[in-house]
Amino acid sequence: MRRRRPDKRKILPDPIYNDLDVAKFMNYLMLDGKKGVSEHIFYNAMDYVKTRTKKDGKEIFQLAIKNASPSLEVKSRRIGGANYQVPIEVPKHRQFFLASHWIINSARSRSGKSMSDCLALELISAANNEGGAIKKKEDTHRMAEANRAFAHFR
Repeated sequence: MRRRRPDKRKILPDPIYNDLDVAKFMNYLMLDGKKGVSEHIFYNAMDYVKTRTKKDGKEIFQLAIKNASPSLEVKSRRIGGANYQVPIEVPKHRQFFLASHWIINSARSRSGKSMSDCLALELISAANNEGGAIKKKEDTHRMAEANRAFAHFR
């Protein structure tokens, strides 16, 4: 028998924007428990975005997350000895998680500049519907579309 699900942890909003999504994003960005470093990277990226686009950094951040959020993904289901990739709708909290991770991983894979610059450039490109995170989203959607025949296994 499965045990009960653990309770969701409440996190505090970030100090500057007073936004839970920003705080969550910074937690995803964090490596080895170094929250100060991740805050530094994120806020520098926001400043860089502001200077490059002449728009509010938080506005660009929210647009980038919205553009990179997938609405469908595939999940493996084993039915009668065969594995099927079944397309499912993505819940809101998972959309945010996937979009954040795709943006962060795309920023990490960029080379040359500092992480805050790479993150800023990735956020700007995601807000403009281009870049690594958007490509990942499109691949996910294409995969779900290709396996639409198995949707009845949901």
